[in-house]
Amino acid sequence: MDGTLRPWWLEPPPTGTAGLSGTEARARLARFGPNLFRERAEKPLLLQFLTRFKNPLVIILLVASAVSAFTGELTNFIIISCIVLMSVTLDFVQEYRANAAAEKLKLSVSLRASVLRDGTPQDVAVSRVVPGDVVLLEAGDLIPADGRVIEAHDFFVKQALLTGESYPVEKKPGALPDTATELQEATNAVFMGTSVISGSARMLVVKTGTTTAIGEIADSISRPSLPTSFEIGTRRFGMLIMRLTFLMVMFVLLVNTFFHKPWLESFLFAVALAVGLTPELLPMVVSVTLSRGAMRMARQHMIVKRLAAIQNLGSMDVLCTDKTGTLTEAKIRMERHVDAEGRPSERVLELAYLNSFFESGLKSPLDEAILNHTHIDLDGWKKIDEVPFDFERRCVSVLIDNGEARWLVVKGAPDEIVGLCTRYEADGTNLQRPIDDAALAGIRDQYHALEQEGFRVLGVAWRQVPLDHPHAVVSDETELVLAGFAAFLDPPKESAASALAALKKAGVAIKIVTGDSDLVTRHVCQQLKIPVTGVLSGKEIAQMDDLALRARVGEVNLFCRVNPAQKDRVIRALKARGHVVGYLGDGINDAPSLHSADIGLSVDSAVDVAKEAADMILLKQDLHVLHAGVVEGRRTFGNIMKYIMMGTSSNFGNMFSMAGASLFLPFLPMLPTQILLNNILYDISEIPIPLDKVDAEEVARPRVLDLNFVRNFMLVIGPVSSVFDFLTFYVMLAVLHADERLFQTGWFVESLCTQVLVIFIIRTRGNPLKSRAHPLLVATSLAVVCIAVLLPITALGVHFGFVSPPAKFYLILGGMVLVYLSAVELAKRTFYRWSAVRK
Repeated sequence: MDGTLRPWWLEPPPTGTAGLSGTEARARLARFGPNLFRERAEKPLLLQFLTRFKNPLVIILLVASAVSAFTGELTNFIIISCIVLMSVTLDFVQEYRANAAAEKLKLSVSLRASVLRDGTPQDVAVSRVVPGDVVLLEAGDLIPADGRVIEAHDFFVKQALLTGESYPVEKKPGALPDTATELQEATNAVFMGTSVISGSARMLVVKTGTTTAIGEIADSISRPSLPTSFEIGTRRFGMLIMRLTFLMVMFVLLVNTFFHKPWLESFLFAVALAVGLTPELLPMVVSVTLSRGAMRMARQHMIVKRLAAIQNLGSMDVLCTDKTGTLTEAKIRMERHVDAEGRPSERVLELAYLNSFFESGLKSPLDEAILNHTHIDLDGWKKIDEVPFDFERRCVSVLIDNGEARWLVVKGAPDEIVGLCTRYEADGTNLQRPIDDAALAGIRDQYHALEQEGFRVLGVAWRQVPLDHPHAVVSDETELVLAGFAAFLDPPKESAASALAALKKAGVAIKIVTGDSDLVTRHVCQQLKIPVTGVLSGKEIAQMDDLALRARVGEVNLFCRVNPAQKDRVIRALKARGHVVGYLGDGINDAPSLHSADIGLSVDSAVDVAKEAADMILLKQDLHVLHAGVVEGRRTFGNIMKYIMMGTSSNFGNMFSMAGASLFLPFLPMLPTQILLNNILYDISEIPIPLDKVDAEEVARPRVLDLNFVRNFMLVIGPVSSVFDFLTFYVMLAVLHADERLFQTGWFVESLCTQVLVIFIIRTRGNPLKSRAHPLLVATSLAVVCIAVLLPITALGVHFGFVSPPAKFYLILGGMVLVYLSAVELAKRTFYRWSAVRK
């Protein structure tokens, strides 16, 4: 339906509508295949599991665990291996459910269909329906394929699952203008999975299986998802760490080889450095942080189906949303009942209620809206006869009697009703005026104004007949009195306006992507106080290539009359512009967009397919839940970033210092086992990070994993750490005249104390004395510092090659740590000011 391809429903009317022979049907089944969605060749589960190990960060961690095992550090080996296994298993489980949404779509299609074979009706399995079959349809049937209507009798189809339209649509045979390129305009065609509301028809099958509109949706949501912004960021982060690790290990090996130091000892030192550089706790921090976020969101009535989506929700800066069922109630409501001059009229409500109540045919959503609007006492009224609705007259009449008067009450399309009237009520029933040319123009202006506001309008008219008038016939629908008009709308949810305003304040741009019309959507935007900055229709999108669409989607916030494929193109265009895109939808037509977005959101009342394709589901009909989820996502992302920022600054600085020290020291600055112990203790101190609080300014705006930002922060804070490391070298060698073991002990204590305590500086952009850390983070950090200080003077310290430092060392250490933390705080504030200026 996009691009220059001519839709099949615009082709010349079909010939040969007598159906197929059994032989021809079998030949076509062999040629076109079964009428099923594509059956994908599944990879073996083991292979699916192993592909999760391709991530650079996972590779680094596996190498680090192997090194730990090689050096005898079994504890480190077990910890890292378990973390990697847990992370990979979580990813595998998410991949395993990727095709569940496509499977759900199969439940939306009927199992058997009635087709003409060899000139007689036959029931066949839907999977055996082929192009060229003639299918017999009646009320209650599900359409088994896409095809042209070749015969219809009051044929009424509900196709909301594909188009999002609230109202059933009339289908009839015939040619369409060349401009009818959108699925909503294909009134001579029916589509697989939609349902017959009333009437009967014959259809000629044109498309089956994955070539149908719903089949294309199933195919799109079973494809692998595009990587989200956070997945791209973590992969790039893994590559950065891998490059740094490789360069530093090669540097150490070359330097130690040049100075003719023992090769095995140098190799073990180099690989220990590699382990020290590896953020092995990142998968654990991510998993625990996300799990806590999911539990907090569940308490706020938001179910997280894919944990990795939480930080994407926090990073989201554009929310695309369908209109029907997400921003609106997906339930038609009578909003106004006015007379021919536009004044509110209870008379119109009474007549509309009488007509809808006594109508015995299929009640439309508009009838239900009238009956649900209010209760009117009908005691004394009884129905004598009716003229049912049909699509030629576009109205329905009921003949009713209360013992004193007999009325013919008619309602229908306003153009038709006004055309049947000769007078109109100007003041209830007391004053009737003739409809002359001036009055007719004024009346038309009234209902056209309502339609311009996005309302669906019905005209209501009546006339009194003799008490002995026995039947209602079409010819009675003349010389009516126009009572006025009833206006209907799918109203916005009560929470929508304030929730969308809160999202906008939080830095999330709102874009509405809907299959509904421009007028209706503009009216909803007006009610929700969303200023329209630009409009694109499905027809305009179809004429654009991807580059042109990418150029327009930034300024436009209203996309109307778009089909599922076009919705998906809008999502992809926004992502190509660097946005983190969320999509909120509840219908089958929303499934591809839910799948393509960085974060797919649906509601509990959505169809199963939409809920399967979504990453999160809102359990309450309150969009404030979504805003709370965004804040929680940012809190989660903030804690993950804390670990990344600390691991790539202070930790990197210390490892860089170790590599630099090997240039001038005649011995290793720290033993491999001491490096690994330092690393384990530092990791323990960071375990409570998922529990930590996040500053208010961190959740005020969307943030993404910006690798340039992380790298620049590392290059600013890392050297500060290295400067104080080299100052420690000077103190140990020039002031304390340390030998090899004392030097290694002193630097172990200093590096661990500075690495751990700097957590409290880096965890906040503001004043660390005002931003309170979680008590458990404080407790574990201080406990690790105490271990670092006391371990060398215990008997256990001897096993790690430590000796007891002199008291003077601890005094110097205390002063250095205070100066170091002050220097990092100053460097941090300077960095953030510089970053703000660059933006």
